[in-house]
Parts: sequence; C-alpha cells; structure tokens
Amino acid sequence: MLEEELYEPMRRWLEQYMKDNYRGYEIITIDCHSSRLDRVLAKYDVINEQSNGVDIQIDVLGIAKKDTKAKLIFIEAKKTKLTLRDLGQLWAYCKLINPEEAFLLTSADLGSLRKLAAGFKREDLLNFGDGRKIKKMKIGKWDIGKNGPDFNSLLPKM
Repeated sequence: MLEEELYEPMRRWLEQYMKDNYRGYEIITIDCHSSRLDRVLAKYDVINEQSNGVDIQIDVLGIAKKDTKAKLIFIEAKKTKLTLRDLGQLWAYCKLINPEEAFLLTSADLGSLRKLAAGFKREDLLNFGDGRKIKKMKIGKWDIGKNGPDFNSLLPKM
C-alpha cells in the first residue's frame, strides 16, 4: 500500500471523529499532502500567521470553524514503522502552529516509538502546546481493514 492510499480513508475517519467531538462547528477535512498549509488555510479563510511562508505540508487536515475561530487537527500518515524522525516532523509542526489535536498514524507498526513512549515511559515526547495548555500528539497504528485507528495501539490512550 502506498502512503497516498491512506489519505482518503484517514480523511473520512477524521471527518466523522470531528463531527462527533466538535459539535456546533463547521467541519472541513482535506487531503492536503501536496499543498502548503498556509495556502490551504487561506482557501478556507482561516488565518494563521505562523504558517505564512513556511513550507509545512500536512497529510490530512481537519478544520473546525465557528464564527471567526478555527481549530485545526493534523494527521501525518506513514506506511512504515514509526521513527523518532517522524515524530520530530509532526512535533515541529505542532510547536509552530499549535493545532487542537495531532495524530501520527502508520499502517505498519509503532516501531521505535513504542519503546520510547510505552517502554521508557517517555510520553512527554508527545507534548506540545503554547505553554499554558499542554497537549499530546497521539501515535498509533492505522487499521486498514476497519479504516480507522487501532485504538488499542494509540499512545497516549484516549
């Protein structure tokens, strides 16, 4: 399976997840792996100064809009075992943009990240936020058969 084949099922799952968890918001989900984040946000009238001119490409983006406010959700998709490099990429995006939620999902295995997060109890590596509120990236396995995350594999547990 190609990584690109994961985007549409992940987008559909994210749309339902957001409808369930962000009631009262207009929900938009986009496969935007080949577009810069600032351009995608501008297309949907979402202003995020930190993304302007920065080459950030999120695989699947969720936008929850209400009035002039927008909450963002990122999904980074992988078809290989997860590595610290994969986590670092998403962490950098999260530190810069500060989305509401972020997922790093693989159709393979959690790889070395399982050992770091679960074995060495280093879930702090998943932390991001603006300093006032600490959020955690979620890492896990994408279940191709169910077209959704394997919730038993998600770290931290939801």
